[in-house]
Order: sequence, then C-alpha cells, then structure tokens
Amino acid sequence: MLAAGLLGLAGIASAEDEAAVNDAAQANNPLLRAKAFNVHDYYIGDLTDIDEDANQFWLRFAMPFSIGDTKWLMRASLLTVNTVPAPPELEHETGLGDFNVFAAYQMDVGIPGVSFGVGPLLNIPTASDDATGSGKWSAGIANVLFSAQSQIFQYGYLLTWQASFAGDDDRDDVNVASFQPILIYQLGGGTYLRSTPIMSYDFESDGYSAPLGLGIGQVFKTARGSNNLFIEPQWSVADDGAGWPGWQVFIGFNMIFQ
Repeated sequence: MLAAGLLGLAGIASAEDEAAVNDAAQANNPLLRAKAFNVHDYYIGDLTDIDEDANQFWLRFAMPFSIGDTKWLMRASLLTVNTVPAPPELEHETGLGDFNVFAAYQMDVGIPGVSFGVGPLLNIPTASDDATGSGKWSAGIANVLFSAQSQIFQYGYLLTWQASFAGDDDRDDVNVASFQPILIYQLGGGTYLRSTPIMSYDFESDGYSAPLGLGIGQVFKTARGSNNLFIEPQWSVADDGAGWPGWQVFIGFNMIFQ
C-alpha cells in the first residue's frame, strides 16, 4: 500500500491505490463499522512499588449493530488471562480476568472522516482468582473519537469511567477513569508509527498512572478485509501508588472483516 504523498508524486492514483490508503488510515479506528477480532498482550516489566513483572492477555471482539435508525458498535473482551504477583508472598498467579464490554452509539457529527461515539460500559467479575480480577460489578460510560480526515496523520481517543455497584463486600470499591489517546502517523506501504498509552486515575485511592508510548505497526490487505500487526513499548512518566505499570510492551494483532 502506498502513502498519500507517494500517490501524489505518481500523478494519478487508481481506485485500488486510494482504497489501500484508506484501509491503512482506518485500520486503527476503534469505531470502524466492521467486525474485528483482536489479540492483545501487555507484558509489564515492572509494577510500581512492587518491583515485579506481570502480564495481561486479551481476546477482544468488535461488532457493529443497529437499533432502529441508530448505529452502534459493541466491543467485548471475550477472554482475559492475567498473570500477577499475589500478596503476601508476591508469587505469580495466573487466571481468568473480568469480562468487560461497552456499546458506543455512533453519532453523525457532520464532518467526513470523523467518528464519534458514546455509550454504556459494564464490567462483570468473572475472574478465577481474587488476584486476577476486581471482585466487583461495575458500570460506567465510554466515549470514543477518531479522525481520519488526513491519510497521513490520524488521531482520537478512548475515554472510559466505571464505578462498582455490587460484588464482594470484602474487596475494594472501583471508581476509575481512563483516557487513551490514539496517535497514528502513516509512513507508507501500510507501515505506521503509533502512540496509544492508557492514562488512568483511581478516585478511591487518588492513585494515577500517566505513561507515554511509541511503537510501529503494519497493515496487510486481505481478501476479507485487513490485518494489523503492531508493537508499542510504553513508559510511565508520572505515577502515584502501587501496582501501576512502570514500563510495559503492548503487542497486538487485529483482524478486520469488511
């Protein structure tokens, strides 16, 4: 796939070339109206104040749907496997994590190339061990924006907030907000640079985490859509409290079916 700038130098862009560039620009759109199956893994090399490593593995599924004349997108974490140091000995425990899902109502903002969505979020305590989940039912809201107006630089964000309303009374309450900027710079040929760190604030403990990330990805056109493979190291530049990632590596493989 060729970047928009290279197409301009070529003089005439074919419909196939234009479609390839658009695929690259839309490959990281969290509101893309297409079915997607994602395999994600965070290897956390250092947890703040604990000095131990951890790992989070996710299988995620996204699917567009309609209610009447309204358009929605659902994203669910089908399977989460967490490996974490569990107190008191900080020996690593591996088990299933919580189930998380949100549905975003996709609004027409009247700007071509800009997607905007907002809707409810639900977290279900399905963890197989206390150390690998919250033990709480939580609900909240998700808000997503993505701009693909430029074929070179795309940007957006995913903003979520959730608070617990039921669950194990012996577990800490949940009240957490997260903000994930999405910054994509196309290099051409389906290759791109990316930055998608997740910044979080815990209203219960006043703890927070603010990492930065810089990675690289590649989009491959397929007969049914496209595949998106990437790796993104991330480092904490500000944090307070125990158990936040000091540094981590985010690896993902997204299959998009259009």
